[in-house]
Amino acid sequence: MDAQQITIPTPDGGSLATTRRPGGGPAVVLLHAGVADRRAWEGVALDLRADHDLDLVAYDRRGFGDSPAAAPDSTFTHVDDLITVLDALDIREAVLVGNSRGGALAFDTALLHPERVSRVVVIGSAVSGMTDDDTPFDWQPDAASEPLIAASDDPEASVDDRIDALAHLWLDGPTAPAERVAGSARDLFGAMNRRIIELGAPGGAGGGDVDAWSRLGEVTVPVLCAWGDLDLPCDLPFLVETARRVGQGPGRVLPGVAHLPGLERPELVAGLIREVLERQAR
Repeated sequence: MDAQQITIPTPDGGSLATTRRPGGGPAVVLLHAGVADRRAWEGVALDLRADHDLDLVAYDRRGFGDSPAAAPDSTFTHVDDLITVLDALDIREAVLVGNSRGGALAFDTALLHPERVSRVVVIGSAVSGMTDDDTPFDWQPDAASEPLIAASDDPEASVDDRIDALAHLWLDGPTAPAERVAGSARDLFGAMNRRIIELGAPGGAGGGDVDAWSRLGEVTVPVLCAWGDLDLPCDLPFLVETARRVGQGPGRVLPGVAHLPGLERPELVAGLIREVLERQAR
């Protein structure tokens, strides 16, 4: 069935722009990174629909893509918004696939609403409450990432220059050549981040107060942790530690990709999801 474009209202008067490809199989909800929106999952969804009759959902969190930022006085959380999406689409239980900040949302939801989550796949995942206070390593920006982080955050820089720095940092990978990823993937990255900058939602909005970092061992649903080998070197120890704390096997390192493998190599991420769905079917 063709993709359906749906606007889902939230209890506080907000709205969540949603793309659904309904099917008779398991529901898979694709949760985007903080430097992306639901369009980043288009290639993954098309790859999966080629051979699976899945119920595929991707939506823009507030302040991304076609979902407006929340009102300044809103006390919404992204977890509550995800449950709103599931309820609106009559999805009782879903496989959650989260990239970066979308991974943090998947973990938070698995902790707070385990009955609504069947499995979790996280890629280059953030984790709510992540800190180096309880690790044997300290987070220090590496030599390749530090200038790109500074350039992407520079309030005096032009939007184009900020987006170029963001693309090198997150799409190409800071240790890889600039513009390693070209063509439609790079064009879409630019469009998504231009929209994020335009909407200007506060970075911490909707985060809630889930300290998932200290509670990862409480996640009861099966989890697959993966990350690209070209992701930020300074973040790699945290990705390894996340997989260790979940305790469900070693993390999966994806060769030749950075922080957004679903955008540059959708078939690679679709393969991970297929693997998880096949385990679920056994």
